[in-house]
Amino acid sequence: MLVRPLRRLLGRPLAISYFHTTPTSWASRKVIQKFKLADIGEGITECEIIKWSVKPQSTIQAFDRLCEVQSDKASVEITSPFDGVVTELLVKEGEIAKVGAGLCLIEVDEEVIEDADQGVAEPAKPSVIEPQDKPVVETSPLGGASATRRFHPLDPQNTSEARTSNADRVFAAPSVRYFARQKGVDLGLLVPGSGKGGRIEKRDVEAALANASQDETAQIIPATEQREDVVVELGRTRYGMWKAMTKSLEIPHFGYSTTLDITALHDILPALNAHIPYHYLPSTSSPPPIQSINPSALYPAPSHPAVPESHQYTRLTYLPILLKTLSKAMIEWPLFRSSITPSSSVESPKPTLTIRPTADISIALSTPTGLYTPTIPRANTLSIYSLSAQLRHLSYLGRQTPCALTPKEMPKRGGTITVSNVGAIGAGDFASPVLVPGGGVAIVAIGRAKWVWDVDRGDGQGERRLKVGVSWSGDHRVVEGAELAAFVECWRGYVEAPQRLIGEGV
Repeated sequence: MLVRPLRRLLGRPLAISYFHTTPTSWASRKVIQKFKLADIGEGITECEIIKWSVKPQSTIQAFDRLCEVQSDKASVEITSPFDGVVTELLVKEGEIAKVGAGLCLIEVDEEVIEDADQGVAEPAKPSVIEPQDKPVVETSPLGGASATRRFHPLDPQNTSEARTSNADRVFAAPSVRYFARQKGVDLGLLVPGSGKGGRIEKRDVEAALANASQDETAQIIPATEQREDVVVELGRTRYGMWKAMTKSLEIPHFGYSTTLDITALHDILPALNAHIPYHYLPSTSSPPPIQSINPSALYPAPSHPAVPESHQYTRLTYLPILLKTLSKAMIEWPLFRSSITPSSSVESPKPTLTIRPTADISIALSTPTGLYTPTIPRANTLSIYSLSAQLRHLSYLGRQTPCALTPKEMPKRGGTITVSNVGAIGAGDFASPVLVPGGGVAIVAIGRAKWVWDVDRGDGQGERRLKVGVSWSGDHRVVEGAELAAFVECWRGYVEAPQRLIGEGV
C-alpha cells in the first residue's frame, strides 16, 4: 500500500513539507522601534551621517555597526541595541541628524523592548506585526537538478550587488585584520577565506584590493571642463571651521614672530635616530642584537608594552623635540598651562583661569575631511620618542576617510597651546595663526627650517646656521605682549641648548 504514494512522491519535481507551527497566541510578536541618535558628547547637538553599514531588510544583532556619524569634534560608530531587522533608513548619507531624532526603524521582538532605554528607541507604530501561521515550503532539488552555487565574494562571476558583511564570522589573524583596516577592506565581505577552515589570509585582502582597483579603472569617466558655476554646500567639518573662525573675531590677538636656531637639534638628531627604541620600530626593521650576557639572569628586566603599528616609525623629526622643549617652558610658565573658563553666574560675569598641572598641547591637523586639533595630554611627561609615536598615530587616524579621530584624541577641554606645523607643507617662514574660543591661550605656527648665514656669529665672520621661523598669537585678554615674548625666549633657551634636557632628566 505504501508503494504507490512513494512513487508519486519521487515523481514530483518539488517536495513540499508541512511543519508543525506554534499557535499565534504563543508566538513572539514583532514591533517596529525607532532607533534615535543618542547624546554622543557634551555640547554636541547634531551629527552628519557619513556612512550606513546596513541596508533596508538587513538582519542585525545587538552591537552590530549601524552607521558612522561625524560631529564637530570627531567621528563615532553607532551600534544597534537590538537583535532584529532594519526596515527603513530615516536619514540618508550626508544628511544632518539631530540628537534625539530617529535614525532608522528596526523590527524587533516585543519582549526585547521591555528593558530598552527610552532615550535610545521608541515605538514607531502602534500596530504589532502578527506572525503568520503558514506552512513552510521547502524546495529541494530532486530529479537531478543542480543546487544554486554560492559564489565566493572574490569570484569574478559573483555579480550580486547585495553583498552583506559577515563581520561576526570573520576568522583572521590580528596582523591580517590590521592590514585590512589600514587598506580600508571589510573582512566581512571576504568570508570564507582561502585559508584552512575559512581563515582569511593576507592574499585574500590583496586580491580584494586588486579587484577593487580594476573596477575603479573600468569606471573612470573622462573629466569635462567646467563651464558653469557650481554651488557646493559646506561639509560638516568645514562648516564647523566656519563657525569657529567667526567666533574667533571675539578674541583680540597679539602676534609675535621670531626665529629659533635649531642647529644643535640638527647635530643630535642622527644620534637620536640611531637609538630609537626597538618597540617603536616596525617589524620589518632589523631585529635587536643578541646580547651575550642576559640582563634578566638575576631578575626579569622591565619590558616595554607592545606598540601598535600606527605608532611605529623609523625616523625622528624636529617636531617632537620642539614639542618636548615647549612643554618644559610651559611648566615654567603657569599662564600658558591655563584655560579660560567663562562665568556661568549672572551675578559675577567675571571669567576665571584654570591652571593645569601638566602641559596639554593640541596639534593642528589637516585631513582629507577638514581641519582637526587633536590633543597630546601631559606632553611634559612623555619622552621625545613617545611624542613622535603619538604624532605618528594622530596623523594615521587623520588620513583615514572618514576621519578616524575620536573624542579620546579630541577631548572637550583640549590643550592650552596649539601647534601648527605649516612648514611641513609650504616653504613659508611665518604665518598669522588664529585662536578660537576654547582653543587655549596661545597658538604657534612653525615654518620651514632653512640654512642661513648668521653674521652675528663667528667673531664677525658669520656662520652657517639652521633656523626656523615661529609665529605666535596670544589671547590678549589674558596674555600680555611682554609675557608672550618672555615665554618664547624661555622656549628658545631649551631649543638652542637641548643639552639642558639631559641635565634636568628630560
